[in-house]
Amino acid sequence: ETEKIRIEIISLGLTKSRIASDETIQRLFVECRLYNFLAEETPLSLPKPTSGQRIHYNYSILIHVDEANNRARREYLKSMLLKPDLHNDRLQFTVVSDPPEYEQDLECEDIGFAYVSLRNIFQKQRDIIEQDIN
Repeated sequence: ETEKIRIEIISLGLTKSRIASDETIQRLFVECRLYNFLAEETPLSLPKPTSGQRIHYNYSILIHVDEANNRARREYLKSMLLKPDLHNDRLQFTVVSDPPEYEQDLECEDIGFAYVSLRNIFQKQRDIIEQDIN
C-alpha cells in the first residue's frame, strides 16, 4: 500500500442563501487548494442545485506522498504541517460560479469557501469520510 492522500469532492448542496436566489448564478464548480502545493478543480461545472437538493461531482484527487518516489512532495507537506502558526495546512474548497456560454462578459466568481485542516487530521489520526463541510 503506497502512501497517498485522497481528496474527494462528492457533492454540493446549498442552504437558503443569496446564492440560491441569485439568477445570474447558474452553474457551479468546486476548486480544491492546499497552499501552493495543490490546486485542482472539478472538470465540469454543474447546474446550481435547488434548495434541499445536491449536485454530484464524484471527483477524486490522488496525491502520492511515498518516500521512494515522491520525497520532495512528502518533505514539503511535512514542513507545512510542522509550522503551527500558519494557516497553510488547510485545504480550501472554493465554490465558483461558472458564467453561462451566452454571458461571455461575466467572469468566474468565487461565491463560497470551506476549510479542512490537515494538521487536525494528522493529530487525531482520523480521516474525514463522507462528512459535510460548511
